[in-house]
Formats: sequence, structure tokens, C-alpha cells
Amino acid sequence: MRQLKLNKSGIIIPVMSLGTWAFGGDAIWGKTDEMQAIDTARRAVEMGIVQIDTAPAYGMGKSEEILGEALKGIRDKVILSTKCGLSWDEGNIGQLHVERDGHRIVRNLSAKSIRKDLENSLKRLKTEYIDIYYVHYPVFGTYAVPVEETMDELNRMKKEGKIRAIGASNMNPEVLNEYCTYADIEIIQEKYSLLDRKVEETLLPVCQERKILLQAYSPLEQGVLTEQFRQKRDTPDQKRFVNKPWGKKECHERMLQMFDSWMDLCEKYNCQLEHLAIAWILKQPGVNILCGARKITHLESNIKGAEIALTEEDAERIRRDVESFL
Repeated sequence: MRQLKLNKSGIIIPVMSLGTWAFGGDAIWGKTDEMQAIDTARRAVEMGIVQIDTAPAYGMGKSEEILGEALKGIRDKVILSTKCGLSWDEGNIGQLHVERDGHRIVRNLSAKSIRKDLENSLKRLKTEYIDIYYVHYPVFGTYAVPVEETMDELNRMKKEGKIRAIGASNMNPEVLNEYCTYADIEIIQEKYSLLDRKVEETLLPVCQERKILLQAYSPLEQGVLTEQFRQKRDTPDQKRFVNKPWGKKECHERMLQMFDSWMDLCEKYNCQLEHLAIAWILKQPGVNILCGARKITHLESNIKGAEIALTEEDAERIRRDVESFL
């Protein structure tokens, strides 16, 4: 699998990484088969998907705990990443993020809070260090702390050898630039799919200028960019796709027609719609893709998209079609 290199630390990651939010088995994903999740993580490493991403808030620590079990004996083969800044402990203060599964999750990026996050993650993951440590969400308003405080603590963790590289997720260009004033930000996570390309006008230019790797999440747009969705042909769930262009019936029909028009490309590359969508994202320079999976079959399907080398002509055709649709 093609590899990408982080600019400062020199950490090398594959173009496709495994996301483990679903391992947490919270209200969003439903109950998780833990042994199945463990097998999936171990199989990912065997297939060359050696960067595995998690976060404390995924199932209130459950995803990290499962991953800690999965990596027994193979930790040295994995580029492990997790995050800081979201806490659900009773009595914790911070900017309200969400209430879910009976927990009040808040954002807190104070030095004290993110230090606690790190130590808890190290215990759950059964490891002495984290390869890439992300700020999960920025904090605004009353509970915001100076960016310098957060970055100084992360830099301190690097000097201690507890983390190897600093990343950030869910950023805007202004916040990212401020973060870069105080620390080497080497990778960011942001939503990026064929149907949601806002990042091309916001964060991608900053990333290219600062040599920061972009890790794209939700590349299949919650299952819309899949063969299963195309074949079902029914109207979208209005709650799930509220404020999305394809949430309206007439746009939904045009989108399905666009997908149908790409079937010659699927035939050409011997793939399905989801593989085409993944291959298109990976055609963009300086982009890694984060694909979630908790079954080996999902993993094996995702990786096929990373094996496709779209021609410039075909990639441009897909881009034009999407721009006409949107």
C-alpha cells in the first residue's frame, strides 16, 4: 500500500487508516461484538492498514479498551492514534459537546484535563506511548483556554516520549494557523467526500502550505456513496440527511442518475461505487483516508478502493459530474 510521511516526526502511515468509532458500540452504532472487532483490528495490520485511530469518547472508553486487547503482541507494528479534549466524567466542566448514553460530554483543553485524558488512554490502550495524539475538537467561549496552554502541554508530552506527533481534528483555518504558532501540527482530520468538498476551499490550502497531512473521514458520506445505497433506490431518511442536497427527492433522483452514469467506470476498474469514491479521495495530493470498520468484510471492501489508480481523465470526469450535481 502506498505510504505517506509526516513532515516533522517522520512517522510513515499508509494512505488508508482504520477508524474504530464503531468499536465503542454507543447509541450511534449499537452493540459491538468485541471479538469481531479485535479480529478486524488485527486483520487490518496484516493487510498493511497499520495506522489505527480511536478516541476516549468512542463508547466512553470502550473503543480504546477493545483496541488495547487487539494490539497485544503487535503494538510495535502499529501507528496508534487517539485524541484528547472530550470528557464525560461526572463533575467535569467544559463546553457542552453532546449528551449521549446517559453521559454529559464536554470539551476541555486545559493542560490538567488533557494530561488526565492521556494517562487514561495509555491505561486503556495498554501502551506506554501514543504515536499521533489529536486535539479532538477546539473549544470556544467561556471554557476556552489559551491555545498556548494546550500546545505547551502537548509539547511537554512529546518531550516525555508519551506522544510522538501532534494532530488536530474538526478545525477551521484560523484555529489551525493559531495551533501551528505554538506546536508542529503534522496531521489533521476533517470530513471529506465526493459529496462534501468544503475542505478544498478551507483547510486543504493551509495543509498544503504548511505541509500538513489531511486525513479524510466519512469518505462514503454515511453510506450514500455505496453500491448498496445506489441499488436500493428509495428516498433518503430525512433526519439522517437533513440540510443535505440529496435530502430532497428531486436532488436524490439526480444523484442516483449520476451514480448510474459511473457504472462504466466501475466496470473499467472492476469495482463498486464505494471503491470509486475512496479512490477519488486518494487521488488528491497529501490526503490519507480514514475508513471505519468493525467487520473484516468491511475492511476488505474498503481496501480495494486504495488499490485503484484512477486516471487523471476519469478523476476529472467524476469531479465535473459532482460539481454539476451540487
